[in-house]
Amino acid sequence: MMRSSVRIFGVVLATAAAASADAALLHAQDAAEARAALRSGEYDRALELYEDVLASDPGAARARVELVEALVATGRYEDAVANGRAAPDPAVLGSATGRALLRLGRLDEAEAAFEAGAAGGGPWALTAEADLAELLFDRGRINEAMERFDRFIDVYNAADGRLGAADLLAVGRAVRFLGREEPGLFQDALRAFDEAAKADPTWAEPAVRLGALFLERYDSPGAKKELEPVLSANPWHPDALLVMARALTFDGSPEAGPTLERVLEVDERNVEARAMVAMRHLTNEGWAEARAEAEDALAIDPVSLPALTALAGSYLLADDRAGFERARARALAVNPAYAGLDVALADLAVKTRRYPEAVERARAAVELDPAAWEGWGLLGMNQLRVGEIEEGRANLERAFAGDPYNPWFKNNLDLLDTFDGYVVHRTEHFELFLHESEDELIATYLAPLAEEAFDSLTRRYGVEPGVPVRVELFPSHADFSVRTLGEAGLGALGVSFGPVVVMDSPTARELGDYNWASVFWHELAHTFHLAASDNRVPRWFSEGLAVHEQRKAREGWGHQPSLPFVRALREGRLKKVSELNDGFMRPDFPGQVVLSYYQASVVFEVLEAEHGFDAIRRMLAGYREGRTTEELFERELGTTLEAFDERFDEYLRTRFASALAGMVPLEDPPGPGADVPTLRRFARAHPGDLPTRLRLGAALFREERWDDAEEEFRAALRIFPEYGGLDSPYWFLARIHHERGELEQARAALARLNVLSESNYAALLLEAEILAELGRVPESASALNRAVQIWPYDVELHTRLAELHAELGDHRAEAKERAAVVALDPADRAEAFYLLARAQLAAGDIPQARRSVMGALEIAPNYEAALELLLVIRSSGS
Repeated sequence: MMRSSVRIFGVVLATAAAASADAALLHAQDAAEARAALRSGEYDRALELYEDVLASDPGAARARVELVEALVATGRYEDAVANGRAAPDPAVLGSATGRALLRLGRLDEAEAAFEAGAAGGGPWALTAEADLAELLFDRGRINEAMERFDRFIDVYNAADGRLGAADLLAVGRAVRFLGREEPGLFQDALRAFDEAAKADPTWAEPAVRLGALFLERYDSPGAKKELEPVLSANPWHPDALLVMARALTFDGSPEAGPTLERVLEVDERNVEARAMVAMRHLTNEGWAEARAEAEDALAIDPVSLPALTALAGSYLLADDRAGFERARARALAVNPAYAGLDVALADLAVKTRRYPEAVERARAAVELDPAAWEGWGLLGMNQLRVGEIEEGRANLERAFAGDPYNPWFKNNLDLLDTFDGYVVHRTEHFELFLHESEDELIATYLAPLAEEAFDSLTRRYGVEPGVPVRVELFPSHADFSVRTLGEAGLGALGVSFGPVVVMDSPTARELGDYNWASVFWHELAHTFHLAASDNRVPRWFSEGLAVHEQRKAREGWGHQPSLPFVRALREGRLKKVSELNDGFMRPDFPGQVVLSYYQASVVFEVLEAEHGFDAIRRMLAGYREGRTTEELFERELGTTLEAFDERFDEYLRTRFASALAGMVPLEDPPGPGADVPTLRRFARAHPGDLPTRLRLGAALFREERWDDAEEEFRAALRIFPEYGGLDSPYWFLARIHHERGELEQARAALARLNVLSESNYAALLLEAEILAELGRVPESASALNRAVQIWPYDVELHTRLAELHAELGDHRAEAKERAAVVALDPADRAEAFYLLARAQLAAGDIPQARRSVMGALEIAPNYEAALELLLVIRSSGS
């Protein structure tokens, strides 16, 4: 926006021009036009008109207040101060002048201006009083501020409905602060803001304050509902844009960044916007960019608490403790009770997976301000994350007592109330926290897998995290989400906090949604990454490496290449490796996070193949030392990150060259309901088009035209041989071969499919069936074991697996499956216990066999086979 020069209108400019009735009318018209321009965001036009008004009447107080407002909105703070002080009665402008002084960090002068405005009477005296109380609060003089706020209730009650918009707004601001000690008063603040908005319907500030209040009460939709009409009337309203940016940040929306850019278009000196930009850099672990932004903001306002918070955060992420303490001391010199810095940095620590640091910062916050309810809540939630369950509960209860509107506090407390329904199973390195409805079943499979993973990852990384690692599985996805974030809606399957791993139980998802064993291995890998790097590893690095570990653990585990991945690669929508953190933290489009998992994992395929795993271990150690990714690529890999970006992109395009060629957009492709002839004509005209080949093959398969379908699917595989999705050619080819009785070819197609997909339950069952028909019993049992890692709740699956193990003479494995059948509460529990006892006896576990056969007899005392087995057990002499 263009900025016009601004004159300062003082008493010396007074003329007699307003003496005539015509001049007075013109003056009123200009003032109204100026106000309309101001409220619609035409700031330069408003400034010109206010100049005209004040040239004719320097004592026009409202016009001068609005001139100062326009100057502040466009970043001309010094001009705003000068014009406020040039008023015939500067005290009347105390509020407006003080707010301009605050933008420059001149706190003592602002306090004096507010005091003069509050004492001087006039239409903005109550506004100045609210400004003064807020400033005192922000300088740590909390008791003095609260006393001033408390007077506003008497003002409101005594007015008996006669307060104007500005005074009502001042009352609402005061009552909002009082709500920190009496949460019910937030409703009174809401009412005061509503009344102010009704008293002056075109004035934006009441709606902006309402939006901020809704957001403070965790109601982002309510906040945006208030802000949208403001921004419709004035798309450049800086305060409305700031609150909207906070609401969008709250929602995790990518529009937060562009909204902040709009603020800075209006006012490039807006310190709060610059501080928010800096915090966005920090959440993406860009501490250098954040520091530069914070320092630019502090050059404008050296005592800005949000900017000092961002500066302190930049030192915290860079592991510069001395720099952090200096920045924090600067903030506390402004406000000795300022808990906001530590609260914000506790939240930042969570976003960057530094959970012990989050506990430390939240504890520091409540030491500064015992009424920092968000600090108590962050302390409690992060104590839960590091396994301090009872301490976390106590602090969450304290937080919720102070802020009963906070849904995260309530949700966590409600979840903790269900913990009595869980059972702890202990192994050498783990505490498995499992729901009582499935604990025996899940522990049967998770316990040995957990110890295998721990041993494998310990050897691989050369470090051992603190033990026991607590592993919590939740049969409700909503409960898992609350345990992780404090609210439902998390799209992930598992999360590692380091000493605590939480994840969905298989029953929290639909059959075939995911492979719980693979997810567990992924999350435990994070525990090792956090231990090796002291929680310093970037998100993209840890996620990619964890997927890489899944594939190292079992063939077929982890994310695999997909059609959306190839399409995004072709369209240039994948992030560079140097920007890959954004793919997780700030995705550009729906689905980019999932694509980033696979992309990052391929980075580690390349790194381990070219440099060995020692280089990756050294990089983790480098993060622990505070090194950046750029430094580590140069030191450990001998390349710049930018050069690796180019080489990796070339690698992907070479590796997926045929698939990329098969995903080129074509004109007029067949529509969704196209028949076989239409699809065939298009495929013949475009033989390299992968989507058409897949669609034609599926259509021919549905018509049971096996030979024609096979031709299309084999053509598709020549284009994209790594594709293992639900409509993978391998799945259809396996079924075609099975229909023809070509068992070996069917088995080969299924084997290939099952190393490209970790959760295709039906494919594993069919592979097991075919392997059994081929007489390959050990391989059939292996396929069924992998199916258990997807869905362990199928009695027939465990029964069949037990039979295969018995056939192989592996009675310990047979007993494991018979125990799973018992845990699933089959219709004939007596028989299930009896068969379990037989397997345990065959495995040599006589005490367990005795307990199991007695279980059968408790249900069916006259069960003859069980009675005979009991005699056999007793005759064993044990």
